[in-house]
Amino acid sequence: MTRAPNAVDFWRGFALITIFIDHVPGLVYANYTLANFSIADAADLFVFLAGWSLRLMAEGRGERRPIRDVMLRLFGRALEIYAAQVLITMLAIGMLALSATELDNPLLLQWHNADAVFSDPVPTHIGLVMLTHQLGYFDILPLYVVLMLMAPFFALLDRAAPSLLLPVSLGIYVCVLAFRLTLPTWPVAGTWFFNPLAWQSVFVLGFACANPRHGLGAFARRNIGWLRAVGVPIVIAGALIHLFDLWPDPTKVPNPKLFFIADKTFDTPMRLIQFLSLVAVFSFAWPYIRKAAEARVIGRAVEALIGLLAMLGRNSLYVFCIGSLLSLSAQVVRLYYRGSVASDTAVVLLGIIIMAFTAWLAESRQRGRPAPASPAPRSSSR
Repeated sequence: MTRAPNAVDFWRGFALITIFIDHVPGLVYANYTLANFSIADAADLFVFLAGWSLRLMAEGRGERRPIRDVMLRLFGRALEIYAAQVLITMLAIGMLALSATELDNPLLLQWHNADAVFSDPVPTHIGLVMLTHQLGYFDILPLYVVLMLMAPFFALLDRAAPSLLLPVSLGIYVCVLAFRLTLPTWPVAGTWFFNPLAWQSVFVLGFACANPRHGLGAFARRNIGWLRAVGVPIVIAGALIHLFDLWPDPTKVPNPKLFFIADKTFDTPMRLIQFLSLVAVFSFAWPYIRKAAEARVIGRAVEALIGLLAMLGRNSLYVFCIGSLLSLSAQVVRLYYRGSVASDTAVVLLGIIIMAFTAWLAESRQRGRPAPASPAPRSSSR
């Protein structure tokens, strides 16, 4: 049975559409996404909501699931995400090869870190399988694989010693920033674009904030008023920094420099704090969005929008995968046909329609499965 729209699915759907738009450089609508008015962007929101969903998975409906079930589901999810990463990477490589052949443009074979796939295929394909070689714009799912593999540790720690959850996560984060710890790439020397050792911080914060009864989540709910008051100037400052190019000069800040600059790979404090401020400031929005659905004039349109975004969010892995491939297709198209408001609008609308169809297809498939048969009652004997 499909769950009713909720805030987590709604905002996850919002993040999916935003990521799709942001992954088509030059698209006119990319000028109006969160990344243009904020230090943080939709990637932070997506990872935060993944942590929030981990809490829902671990807690179940009002009572904690058996730890064995939680572990199996998390490892199963990691395997599912890994399989999806391998599939869409192979499809992306095929799309680049086909485009380079049909358009007679070998430069397309060098796009998005794909050059090594064609020039040195044997070790590079090993790297693709090991996730140590990643295509540009196809490097978010490897982050999720690692986060899902780390999730059992955080879930167990939360049950055994909940007061240590945030200190441990923060301790890892501080060490990563101080010593620039990251995961290396191979066979092309480099590092992961999304450093899981740093991004686990926003993942764990989402997990902690989803707890309404204890810890950070309970604190945030009790003090949401003044948290919003503190968050507003931080959100405004982030927008001004981005709009007027007021970024700190890396050569002039003290060491360790990652504590004082904005860096997406390490999800540095400047980025993380501004994102948490965004969450606090806009946490009021969902009830009003739901209320707008009841309005006479715009109610049906808002209800349809809620339903669309929630459906995308409920099927986030499928939608993200097809959105990534659509983004690559749109990049190739825009290379040969100069973008305009009309063509970019068509790209966005067609992309959203295909992503919505993907989500609808996934849910239809689930609804089509027969319900598991109830076990036969045992006969009693005396």
